[in-house]
Amino acid sequence: MPSPSSPGIRPPLSGNVRGIAWMLLTGVLFVAVTVTVRYLGTTMHPIQAAFIRYCFGLVIILPMLSRAGILNLSWKRVGFHGLRGLIHGGGVMLWFLAMSRIPIAEVTALGFTTPIFATLGAALFLNERFRSDRLVVILVGFLGALLILRPGFRVIDIGAFAQLAAAPLFACSYLMVKSATQKESSAMIVVLLSVFCTLTLAAPALWVWRPPVLHELVLLATTAMLATAGHYCMTRALAAAEVSAVQPFTFLQLVWATLFGLILFDERPDFWIWCGGAVIVGAATWMARKEVRSLRSKSTP
Repeated sequence: MPSPSSPGIRPPLSGNVRGIAWMLLTGVLFVAVTVTVRYLGTTMHPIQAAFIRYCFGLVIILPMLSRAGILNLSWKRVGFHGLRGLIHGGGVMLWFLAMSRIPIAEVTALGFTTPIFATLGAALFLNERFRSDRLVVILVGFLGALLILRPGFRVIDIGAFAQLAAAPLFACSYLMVKSATQKESSAMIVVLLSVFCTLTLAAPALWVWRPPVLHELVLLATTAMLATAGHYCMTRALAAAEVSAVQPFTFLQLVWATLFGLILFDERPDFWIWCGGAVIVGAATWMARKEVRSLRSKSTP
């Protein structure tokens, strides 16, 4: 029987390469969520918009409840996922506020602080190898984001502060996903996030509630479908690969966000946005080639 390294036979993809592929798809879906929320505008309170989005998400995943085996989950694990829903729900509220105040590219760029928190947390709490090349890619990507924002040369909106506050909350949520993938399926994790985020957002949303109109409901339902698919892909990415291996590829979301902002909302990127984007793409591309070379060296006898 020929071995995987024989001529003409392609070796199976490593966990990190498969994780990178899932994370790239995750990025496209999450940018689509960003575009949909931007279409929603500022007419609805961000907390109410976030709550309705998760209500639609709950409807979407209802058929998965029985298949996910949620009834067999231990109370200890319920508490773990409830805490994750509380943390992630706080991040979602801050993210919706940021989306109502600042451009898409700026929201995405500020979100790149999340991989830094996630990578550091993975080394501290998940015992992952802290490879220097992955740290370099993350820092270079963050440098690209700083080139776009140019702190100190412009007034920072409250939406920017909200996104900065959301970053460590999302990083904590991602690390909890990585831990949960060792005990629960991807479907189970997505289901529980939808359930507990909805519960977290319910009371604040009722406090600011107003009757939504039809086009708002349509946009939020679309957001729910895209976001639910994005969370599933992200969970698959984190189940297949190390957190520090896939996080650098979240930087590519800035490219998609900038293009969508230009085409759909006439948010014209200046020189610094293109310059920062080039730095980010270059860093992610270098990381991808390094992972592929590592895979080939391991498959060569």
